[in-house]
Amino acid sequence: MKLGMVGLPNVGKSTLFNALTNAGAESANYPFCTIEPNVGVVSVPDERLDWLAEFYDTLSFKPATLEFVDIAGLVKGASKGEGLGNKFLANIRECDAIIHVVRCFESDDIIHVEGSVDPKRDIETIDLELILSDLEVLERRLDRAKKALKGDKKYQADIDMTEALIAHLSDGKPARSYQFSEEEEEMIKSTPLLSRKPVIYAANLSDGDFSADYETRPNYQAVKAIADAEGSAVLPICAQIEAEISEMDPEDKKMFLSDLGLEVSGLDRVIKEGYSLLGLISFLTAGHDECRAWTIKKGTKAPQAAGKIHTDFERGFIRAEVVAFEDLKACGSMNAAKEKGLVRSEGKEYVVQDGDVILFRFNV
Repeated sequence: MKLGMVGLPNVGKSTLFNALTNAGAESANYPFCTIEPNVGVVSVPDERLDWLAEFYDTLSFKPATLEFVDIAGLVKGASKGEGLGNKFLANIRECDAIIHVVRCFESDDIIHVEGSVDPKRDIETIDLELILSDLEVLERRLDRAKKALKGDKKYQADIDMTEALIAHLSDGKPARSYQFSEEEEEMIKSTPLLSRKPVIYAANLSDGDFSADYETRPNYQAVKAIADAEGSAVLPICAQIEAEISEMDPEDKKMFLSDLGLEVSGLDRVIKEGYSLLGLISFLTAGHDECRAWTIKKGTKAPQAAGKIHTDFERGFIRAEVVAFEDLKACGSMNAAKEKGLVRSEGKEYVVQDGDVILFRFNV
């Protein structure tokens, strides 16, 4: 999963990026590495995988990973190449989803580029650049469809959809708020639209607002209203607090979070929201040689899940031996789980579930 972090200058984007990626380096199990200055890869914490690694005394431990990209700062006119606009838009295109960091905190020490804190205006500024870029793409698509229509009337449906989408975007609404029919979904999938990327709005609050009743704060309410209207996720967060947490050892971190009334850190909440937003789950493979978590889409069938490990596994798929993690843990061993009939032999139509521990049988 690749999450691009966007936001206007001085909204706390880089502070949050650094806090989240450093938080992923808290132990040997969850390594952090820097690919380049603005990219961080963290391992996804998974207590199920921890248990399996200890249970099997595994030689190799490989959790799922999450990649954060601190995307180049945005200025008005990015869609026309202003500032680092072209780089900004290209980086978004490569991401699975966007974390849009929105400034909700007031501070005399940190100047806002627009002179005042206004979450709605800031969100609209970035959305507008994505929309303008998408409109250019859709206008070209429309021209091609109209030319093709002269020889094949089946393109009329494509033209109707594209024109309706252009009208929607022209009203300042992102593509993610457009209601696509099943037929339209099939038509548009070859045209990746920036404003259709799933979004997590990270409402960056002051430590005082975050620790208090943030839901009553007007700036947070403004972000939540926009997120609710388009079906996006909203994550109340304080980048400053996350920066402090990222420097703590696990025990101090646990106490600090407890004092704030939180069970998990911002990193864990971002991961949870990201998986939910993108419809992702994890299945597990386990043994003495390796324990590993694999990320797949909900609804993936066993052969395609096997293909995540190796294409040969999918091509030569015979069956999957499956046990739910909770059942394995409760039984204490694979043999005990088998004796209770909890280890199942599943075929090609089996839909993999979150937390399944799977051994694939294949022949090529």
